[in-house]
Amino acid sequence: MFVDRVEIEIVSGKGGDGCVSFRRERYVAKGGPDGGDGGAGGNVVIQAKPGVDSLVSISHRKQWRADKGVHGMGSNRHGKAGQDRVIEVPPGTVVIDAGNELVIKDLTEAGDSVIAARGGKGGKGNTRFKSSTNQAPRQWTPGGPGESKRVILELKVIADVGLVGKPNAGKSTLLSRITSAKPEIANYPFTTKFPNLGIVQVDWNHSFVIADIPGLIEGAHQGTGLGHDFLKHIERAGIMVHLVEPLPMDQSSPIDNYFAIREEVVRYNEQLGSRPEIIVVTKSDLPVAEEVRRELAERTGKTVLLISAVTGSGLPELVRKILQSLQEYRVCN
Repeated sequence: MFVDRVEIEIVSGKGGDGCVSFRRERYVAKGGPDGGDGGAGGNVVIQAKPGVDSLVSISHRKQWRADKGVHGMGSNRHGKAGQDRVIEVPPGTVVIDAGNELVIKDLTEAGDSVIAARGGKGGKGNTRFKSSTNQAPRQWTPGGPGESKRVILELKVIADVGLVGKPNAGKSTLLSRITSAKPEIANYPFTTKFPNLGIVQVDWNHSFVIADIPGLIEGAHQGTGLGHDFLKHIERAGIMVHLVEPLPMDQSSPIDNYFAIREEVVRYNEQLGSRPEIIVVTKSDLPVAEEVRRELAERTGKTVLLISAVTGSGLPELVRKILQSLQEYRVCN
């Protein structure tokens, strides 16, 4: 099960109260104040951890609490600070305040973290209030309250390359051929319900991460189908590989399909329009594939590759082209 958006409640710990106490020992006259401070409440920390690739473990628990601070005690003993509650999420998770939709932090790298709810400060014991004019203070302060808020955790897959295209364009098949990923593959639309990641190892020194983005449909930028759920995963990809099926099952025009999906991506985020794009016509064993490739090249003014993920035809050339485009993109950015 893949979960890429959850809303949870987080509650940090209340600070412990300060203590009112006086030294009471036999044969010690006029023992002074010795009330200790309360411990600080625990924070709620959200941290990106390598190896975590979904929010599914978090989705089953709607409230996350940090520990309270312990109250101060006599003999100037301070209360123990509450333990932080650490929520581990995949790298690429955006932490959003659900109340105002503002981004708290984008945890793009493994190890990135943010204190999403800060624990209350510990209260002061009566020792803190001792002075030359106040020898026996009975003042103390309570521990500060913890924070309570609702946050949205939204995962945007981090990949160097995003595979886009209409449903059944061959994205999952291609991913399974050039990586060790095992996505579900079937001869019907929307086989892929969530992004699949794979690593392409070109040689000892070069590799890249590629993501199979679920098939897009017209109106996706407005949320049609699962548009927003799919499109958000393209935002982090360095380059896009746009797969075009030469003979769609619904008898639609492959050329029109390319421009329709291209428009959905750009209307969702204009900046994606300037990202490097490699256009690929799949299923090269079909008689119409070469004709579609030529027409796309003429209409777009770009080099269009022709591959067959089933036979392996054109795959080495595609991998080399992706690596070259990635290296150029990284130099420019």
